[in-house]
Amino acid sequence: MMFFAIKNLKSVWLGSIILFNNSVARAGARRWLFLIMGVLLMLPVNVAGFLHTDETGQQDVIRLMSYNIRYNTSSDGINAWPHRADHVADMMVHRHGADIIGVQEALWGQLNDLTQRLPGYTWVGVGRADGDRRDEFSAIFFREDRFELMQTNTFWLSRSPYRPGSRSWDAAITRIVTWARFLDRQTGAEFVVFNTHFDHRGERSRRESARLLRRMMPAIADGSPYILMGDFNDTEDSRMYGVLSGIRGLDDARYLSESGHHGPTATFNNWVELRGPETKIDFIFVKEPIRVLRHIILDDRYNGRFPSDHLPVVADILLPRPPGWEKSGGE
Repeated sequence: MMFFAIKNLKSVWLGSIILFNNSVARAGARRWLFLIMGVLLMLPVNVAGFLHTDETGQQDVIRLMSYNIRYNTSSDGINAWPHRADHVADMMVHRHGADIIGVQEALWGQLNDLTQRLPGYTWVGVGRADGDRRDEFSAIFFREDRFELMQTNTFWLSRSPYRPGSRSWDAAITRIVTWARFLDRQTGAEFVVFNTHFDHRGERSRRESARLLRRMMPAIADGSPYILMGDFNDTEDSRMYGVLSGIRGLDDARYLSESGHHGPTATFNNWVELRGPETKIDFIFVKEPIRVLRHIILDDRYNGRFPSDHLPVVADILLPRPPGWEKSGGE
């Protein structure tokens, strides 16, 4: 099956004009041109597989992914991690080519499994129970060849954010935020990625966690553009979402996308079927001046089943190059 990026259609059209103007009568050429364009437009377009390029052709676009991969538990039976580890890695990189991936619910062993399956990628993060290896991580995977890790840390969604294992409000479980500051070697852009997983029961905890992020993210970013991604365990009509979307200059990537949204509007599933439309609980938010070129929720199945009980959310973004980057010897 052939896939065509939209940007290639213009060159096909122009080349066809030259060919037909030199070989057949003008009336016949028009007929053939319309036929060729009709065939091209009928070919399937692999939206998620477009080259990560902007309109200038520069491969500066960064593909972000937020993916709750579901923790490893034997009680999941045929959906347990050993049966789907390959599929999750395939979704993250081999099939959809994410550059930076924020994962949720990942255990230490799962992170090791993914590292083995994703050569050229590494990750940062700590276990939420002890700030080391215990319990779930909100780890950030990234391409080592493109991004230089400048700084990273983790804080807890509690009244004592730098006390490992701390929990506050009505949270049922300890929750964390892992962040990383990156330098894009390709463009010279510096930015910060925050990855989190809000509590699944405590409504107040989700709201207070959003308020804590509202205070801490600008201080950590210190003027750099930043991205917030994760499983927020609540929908767009929630008070939690209102707090985050009310942060000045921070917006849901779905509504900033210059090509609209592609895919379903739900992210949680029972391995076989999705919840109803507009029940998305996984989000990517971006801070100006980041541009969002595409926003996608991926619903690929393997043998009729999803690789996780959440769908991955993808955003293709473009950060401005620092002034004089090319002149100073950047790639």
